[in-house]
Amino acid sequence: MKIAVVGVTGLVGSVILKVLEEYNMTDCTLLPVASERSIGKNIVFNNRSYSVLSIKEALEAKPSIAIFSAGSNVSLSYAPLFAEKGTFVIDNSSAWRMEADIPLIVPEINASLLKSSNKIIANPNCSTIQLVMVLHPLHQLFTIKRVVVSTYQSVTGTGVLAVEQLMCERRQMKCQQVYPHPIDLNVLPHGGNFEENGYTSEEMKLVNETRKILSDNSIELTSTVVRVPVKGGHSESVNIEFEEYFNLTDIYSALEKTPGICIIDNPYENQYPMPLYAEGKNEVFVGRVRRDFSRENSLNLWIVADNLRKGAATNAVQIARYLIEKKWIK
Repeated sequence: MKIAVVGVTGLVGSVILKVLEEYNMTDCTLLPVASERSIGKNIVFNNRSYSVLSIKEALEAKPSIAIFSAGSNVSLSYAPLFAEKGTFVIDNSSAWRMEADIPLIVPEINASLLKSSNKIIANPNCSTIQLVMVLHPLHQLFTIKRVVVSTYQSVTGTGVLAVEQLMCERRQMKCQQVYPHPIDLNVLPHGGNFEENGYTSEEMKLVNETRKILSDNSIELTSTVVRVPVKGGHSESVNIEFEEYFNLTDIYSALEKTPGICIIDNPYENQYPMPLYAEGKNEVFVGRVRRDFSRENSLNLWIVADNLRKGAATNAVQIARYLIEKKWIK
């Protein structure tokens, strides 16, 4: 079996290699792919050295699976070409997420939608994945009416240059500016590009992708995306209004039974999810669970996850493993 990782030298690409090893998916031929400036460089996977290939070389090798993490333009140009050769493409960009015939998959929620004919599979936005992981079991129990979410997103969500900007500013050094303002000792209510409705593209991804994954366009959802000087993961403050009355014990029970969710909720002992704790872990962490006393049938909670892990690499590798377990890989 051949697995291509397109964008292997990027932040997400390097984590994909780690997750493949952790999931024991090392019995394969790796095809590491990056931009032209990285071709010929060596990367290490499963204690073996591999030379970085061009995307055209990987295409000619006809991999069984190609995990793309190189941006929308690369995905739009090359994903269909890989799919034509029978490769399953798992795409981390936003290129295909809202296409009606492309499945948008979080394996714990909707892997059953996948068919062997789905050669292009979309990986959701990082902030959407951790949100729907929590919303899904609660929606099944009490029917969600409305969600208000504010995100506190790590600079790693923007990429390696954003991390460099943060660290350079922290050292009071000059560096390339990825953001329109300083990020160290600051927060930016700005994620993605501003659209005509006044919301950003990152905010609208949360709205549209959540509805698609939960297969329910009736859910009312509004969001505010904030970039914070953190490099370990994304955090979300979430207010959920249900159609039905709920007990907090039922909320905890539903979340505890959900694979991939870990509850940390003992605020009186200062125990709650934090990006510093979530960094490098695959789980979605939930805490500060409490009833919203200002509105009937409403709940507040706090969600944290490593955006490079479950928000991107881990979710993609889980999809790949599902394809293998279904024996669709030739």
